[in-house]
Amino acid sequence: MLSPEEFYDEYEGELAAKLPERPISSLRDIQHLYGRLYTLATAGGGDYAAYLTPDQANDLIGTEESVIVVRVDLTGSQPALDTEKPVDVTQYTDDHVPKVAHCKYSAAAGIDHSVTHRSGRNSDPEKLARYACERLTKWATDDVVQSVADDHPDGDVVRELATVGEDEDALDRIRAAVQTGLGGSTTALLTVQVRREAGGEYEWPGEISVFNEAMRARKLSKLVSKGQATNSAGEATDLVSGERTRTVGTAEDPLNYFLGKQMEKFPGLDPDEAWRSHPISEDGAVTLMNAEEFVDACSYRTFNADVYYFPYFLGRPTPEETANLYAALYRVTQDDDMNPVQALYDEFGDHEAASEGRLRFYVAAVMKHQMSRFDVYGETLNGRIHYPTEVGQQHEHVTGSWVFDEGDARNGDRTPPMPSHQEWDLTTYQQFREMVASGAYLYRTFPHTDEDTDATVDDERIDVHVSILAGDPVPRNQLVSAYVERLLDRDGDEVPELLIASQFAQLCALENAGLVTTDPSETEPTRLDGPDYDTMEPEHARTDGGTAALDRTEKLESFIEQTDGLDDPERKGAFLLGTLVGQVGTYQQGYHDRSTTVIDQYPIKSMTKTKIKRITQEVIDKDVVYSREMAKKGSEINSTMYKEVTNAIVETMAESDPSGWEISTDDLRFYYALGLTYGMNDRSTNEDDATDDETTHESPETNE
Repeated sequence: MLSPEEFYDEYEGELAAKLPERPISSLRDIQHLYGRLYTLATAGGGDYAAYLTPDQANDLIGTEESVIVVRVDLTGSQPALDTEKPVDVTQYTDDHVPKVAHCKYSAAAGIDHSVTHRSGRNSDPEKLARYACERLTKWATDDVVQSVADDHPDGDVVRELATVGEDEDALDRIRAAVQTGLGGSTTALLTVQVRREAGGEYEWPGEISVFNEAMRARKLSKLVSKGQATNSAGEATDLVSGERTRTVGTAEDPLNYFLGKQMEKFPGLDPDEAWRSHPISEDGAVTLMNAEEFVDACSYRTFNADVYYFPYFLGRPTPEETANLYAALYRVTQDDDMNPVQALYDEFGDHEAASEGRLRFYVAAVMKHQMSRFDVYGETLNGRIHYPTEVGQQHEHVTGSWVFDEGDARNGDRTPPMPSHQEWDLTTYQQFREMVASGAYLYRTFPHTDEDTDATVDDERIDVHVSILAGDPVPRNQLVSAYVERLLDRDGDEVPELLIASQFAQLCALENAGLVTTDPSETEPTRLDGPDYDTMEPEHARTDGGTAALDRTEKLESFIEQTDGLDDPERKGAFLLGTLVGQVGTYQQGYHDRSTTVIDQYPIKSMTKTKIKRITQEVIDKDVVYSREMAKKGSEINSTMYKEVTNAIVETMAESDPSGWEISTDDLRFYYALGLTYGMNDRSTNEDDATDDETTHESPETNE
């Protein structure tokens, strides 16, 4: 395959004439363009270029004993093997590529479409001798090849090869010459040369038109008969070129969207009539098949599904855009270890990612149940390269902010609102683009499916992953429901703080990237005030350093103010209750060494709207009891512990009585879990609460 520089030099000034005339408007158009570029980069132009497979023998170039040629002299009264050298064993070189005109047939038990045939890896001399004979006994006598010979002016060349193949003495000479000429097992191309003029040179298959025409006919014969189809062909409008021509119905498809076998997807389908539902011309079908190299390179597996990520330019690509596209596709084929999303981003660069240009991506997730039965789970033609990049950058901003970074100067002596750990990737600052692009980003926060089954059509991981790649916003309630399902799937009642923190960071990143929508019944969300969290301006901020209570108040108000969703009083109430339960439970564990705390008593899965009012009262009561207990032990505390939370709870629930809440159970549990994580991560002390007279007098009235 030509390098991008070689490709540009080879086709400079000619690309416009070699490109499709109509704009890209479908997956088939993209595949056709890919196939066209691949053909130009491998076999070049010409009538038969699309049918050849020169890359199928690239690995043999430069290796010894890699071409075995049977030489047939047609200049005598009877065709015969060359008298002096019936078989030539030589080294395959770049010069041989157009001469042998190889056309691979992927079927394991079949012969290649061309008279040139590639052997299996390290075949022994006896087997290679058989393959050499089959150039005359099998390929030359093939029905399709014979049919071409009957109508071609040079048909005698094929018939004379078959005549030599009927001579057992000639076949014995071939076998003996092959085994004598080889040093042992090898991988080789086996072909023929013929001499048609006395005293002339032997000609290669690529130089003989009837060989090329027979090769083409053999390949086309596979496009109309496959599975239960025997002759699926007819005149119709080609779906790529728009021209009325002979179309075929069982062409191979790199994505297997349409095959004669898929009758279960098209009830009542007659395979012989498949050309009517998916008409593609013969040349068009072959060009689509040639896209396989680029199609495979632009795909990767995640969640047991194959994700396809095909770049293209809107409309009819210009020669310059086409050269850039080829360079990107070439690079993806060379980077075996790199996710294509990352490779394509590196190729197109920040400029393309940030521009409003014409670069787009076809994105789809496909589940392969069997060799040729695929289900498509997500599909769009409007993917943009900057979406996964934007989500990754937003996540980096969130985890690099004071909300997660314990070392951030804005946290002072306080703990940050959310916990982080270097072994939990989504809670620490790092490059996230590759993780987002690969799907690992959602694997860490979404519910797992049964390990014994593949992803299903309603697998939310695939749905959201394709949405991120395509830039399609995801409903907020879908994300929250998935998060809660993952939380409840865990064994035991222990609070998964780092998992919750990861989910929170992901939700913030998706919201800030503009990839989250709200239910029409909800109020317009208030997004985080930018990724830097720089707007810490709490109402009670003090310049003299403040007390622990004021520090906690400052942190709590800042977090609530800057967190999307907490402007809703019901979500805020659930969050505050979780915060108080987390703080009181941590106190029980730290000061009373209790193995069972309020955190265990009120787990996430038990939280419902009917219980929240009672639980709130019980936890506030416990807070009051422990506050008195501390006072009796000599603490100068004159108010309740965590008064900034209890004050906020009373204020919030006074505005909206929990008995009338309309919040969904998933929403309730997610924000309660978020509050638990916040409260459990709050390790500030209560020792100097009493020094703040102002807050002491603001202690809420409770039913202590």
